[in-house]
Amino acid sequence: MSVAATTQVVGELSARHRKIILATCCLSLFIVGIDVSAVNVALPSISTDLGATPAQLQWVIDSYTLVIASLLTLGGSMGDRLGRKRVFQVGLVVFAVGSILCSLSTSPEMLIGARMLQAVGGSMLNPVAMSIITNVFTDPKERAHAIGMWAAAIGVSMALGPVVGGALVDGIGWEAIFWLNVPICLLAIVLTARFVPESKAERARRPDPLGQVLIFAFLATLTYGIIEGRGLGWTSGVVIGCFVVAICAVTTLIWYETRRTEPLLDPRFFHSAPFTSAIGTAVILFAATGGFLFLNTLYLQQVRGMSPLEAGAMTLPMAVASAAFAPLAGRLVAARGARVPMAMGGLAIVISGVMLMMVRTDTSLWFIGVAYMFFGIGSGLVNAPITNAAVSGMPRSQAGLASSMTSTGRQVGTSLGVAVFGTLAFSGVDGSVADGLAAAARPAWLIMALVGIAITILAVVSTSRWGAATAARTRALIEADTGESMA
Repeated sequence: MSVAATTQVVGELSARHRKIILATCCLSLFIVGIDVSAVNVALPSISTDLGATPAQLQWVIDSYTLVIASLLTLGGSMGDRLGRKRVFQVGLVVFAVGSILCSLSTSPEMLIGARMLQAVGGSMLNPVAMSIITNVFTDPKERAHAIGMWAAAIGVSMALGPVVGGALVDGIGWEAIFWLNVPICLLAIVLTARFVPESKAERARRPDPLGQVLIFAFLATLTYGIIEGRGLGWTSGVVIGCFVVAICAVTTLIWYETRRTEPLLDPRFFHSAPFTSAIGTAVILFAATGGFLFLNTLYLQQVRGMSPLEAGAMTLPMAVASAAFAPLAGRLVAARGARVPMAMGGLAIVISGVMLMMVRTDTSLWFIGVAYMFFGIGSGLVNAPITNAAVSGMPRSQAGLASSMTSTGRQVGTSLGVAVFGTLAFSGVDGSVADGLAAAARPAWLIMALVGIAITILAVVSTSRWGAATAARTRALIEADTGESMA
């Protein structure tokens, strides 16, 4: 199908048809997000059943987010080149197969490997879904609302994951978390085949295998060094070697990508302060989210002695707040821009971080629930502006690339958050986790409060006159090179 034909078909879609497409994309994104947060609740059960060490538990989460982060840009460009509908359906199939293998795992190593296969499928879903949405919703205000719903699916899936996961682990077992994905994937495959039109970029980027390898090398070695540094020793040859390789990989990546005609990570996008701020905010917000879910799951179950269901239910204030404030953020972005919701969200995260620094082994559950609620408010308010800032002002034909870079930031943040927060907390535990985790986690909550401050600063800077000027210059630069109008 030609680009012109695709545009015509999209223009003829009814409002109901567009809503079904949006729901299908959100459904796929929901399972990718919920798989991160739901598995957090299952970690103590996985540790007991499979004999996983604390470092292996971190890898159960990070093997998934690391592979997704490394391949998201490739997934977005594959959709632009080969057809978004086709790549989206392949991603759903791979994700379902990986989920089945996860449920059949008999060792930590097998589970970690199956999680990586899951992530390969997940990397074909997030950026392609956003590209589909951007091409279907062409009216700027309508697209802002659609992106708000898409962002809500991310936040709600991360927030509801512990509740759903806790119920499944308590009622059936940790394997049920992965069984849940299979019927949802099948439903999404059917809906995609029936309702989603095929589309491609008018001028898709050429493959960039070296850039892909450098991204994976950077993320893998950095994450490995952070997670294994506590056990191997921060001055060990392996850990130092990992950090050296990470520095060399990212330096080479920047040098190489700036010299390519069609880079995997287009450096021109980073000339825009709003886009750069969106990527930075995605990284630090989801670092806080990943670390928050990882540590609080362990605190509630291993320190407070809760069951998986009880621990999941404790996160309901966060889930409800995130679900309520994410659509509100989308409306605020459409009506008043990104500054207000981002600044409000950053402040809410600061409050949550400060409250969690006060938590002890016997702190009132009401106090903890309020701290969780503020974090849900913050994450719900910040998600929509991130996505909107990344996609707005970019060519629609390259929406897969722009959105995949934002999704990469989210997954990189989650991976680093689990690694950094977990390492900080475990380093402060001298005896059992039950006795020392509450106090040992305080440096992590301080970092979370600082993340909230950073988000507020980025909100002000990126929406200033200077930020708008950088976005305009970037727009002119891309228009001159592509000859396209902006999204």
